[in-house]
Amino acid sequence: MPDKSLTDYFGDMPDPRVQGRCDHLLVDIIMIAICAVLAGAEGWEEIEEFGMTKENWLKAFLALPNGIPSHDTFRRVFSLLDAAAFQERFAAWVEVGLGRGAAQTIAIDGKSLRGSHAPGKAMLHLVSAWACENGLVLGQKKVDGHSNEITAIPELLTSLYLSGCIVTIDALGTQKEIARQIIEAKADYILALKGNQGQLYEDVIEWFDWVESQSLQEMPVDTYQQSNKGHGRIETRRCWVIEDKQAFEHIRHHGGWTGLRSIIKLQRERRIGDDRQQQTAYYISSLPADAKRIAQAIRAHWAIETSFHWTLDVTFDEDRARMRTGDSAENFAVLRHIALNLIKRHPAKLSVKRKRFKAALDDQFLLELLLSQF
Repeated sequence: MPDKSLTDYFGDMPDPRVQGRCDHLLVDIIMIAICAVLAGAEGWEEIEEFGMTKENWLKAFLALPNGIPSHDTFRRVFSLLDAAAFQERFAAWVEVGLGRGAAQTIAIDGKSLRGSHAPGKAMLHLVSAWACENGLVLGQKKVDGHSNEITAIPELLTSLYLSGCIVTIDALGTQKEIARQIIEAKADYILALKGNQGQLYEDVIEWFDWVESQSLQEMPVDTYQQSNKGHGRIETRRCWVIEDKQAFEHIRHHGGWTGLRSIIKLQRERRIGDDRQQQTAYYISSLPADAKRIAQAIRAHWAIETSFHWTLDVTFDEDRARMRTGDSAENFAVLRHIALNLIKRHPAKLSVKRKRFKAALDDQFLLELLLSQF
């Protein structure tokens, strides 16, 4: 059992309600919601229904001085709850559970919650950090309606312990200040390049084209290739990495990138029968020329889409969730992240969907999920 329980981390949340007029403890409201989302609840009415059904079980570790709150109470409290404070406690819970010094690939990416859109209210967009090897959500940051991910990513990175990790970010986050921040946190970066980087992107492409026209023995290029077969398709990934000061002398606008050490070309080819699809992407990195390590880190980055965003949309039905009042959408996203982390850490060889279903049926299994250790 962990040294500190979830109630220890969320028990001191600032209460937004008028004190002296509250029928229910804030920590009880939060814990009921976490348990309900673990068991499959996707809205306030379902959270209330879960609480009513499991009231006797919940009384074993919650005070519940006036029974189970109504769905209106859950909706009102989570719309008023300080989203930043809720997120801070979530991040602290993950950091302590995961442990500092757990070096791994951390993928940073954004996702919109489509159901949060309403007339006069912009769709909520969150930038999240995903620990690829552990399969855990590390934190999230709301993107302000008047800015974009470029301003949200540095704030998210500040809340994370990055030392020894590899941070991967898509092209929108390929910014000199973000690279500097990662290096100062004693981490490394792999940053995608696209047309938004202008001449740097074009020069990296031209340099690799030139290298391919020469004898590779004259240029220190590290290469790696991996193929996978399955479901009638063959997928091949090829990676080339150049770590050479001579290359940077011919790449315009390479200055100002703190820690820049290598440039990368990654080619993905998929074959299904006679059909062949090929994609090529380019990156800059602070890592040395180790093509295998870099290719694996880039592939791990894709997990934020396939293992995180996909799970939230398909298993937690996030895109259809219609939380629109106050900070309710952002706070419910944290509830999903808590539930996903607890489910991922439980050793049972079941899908996320089946674990949620079992948690709804089996009180002992639900308790095991709550006590899942990182």
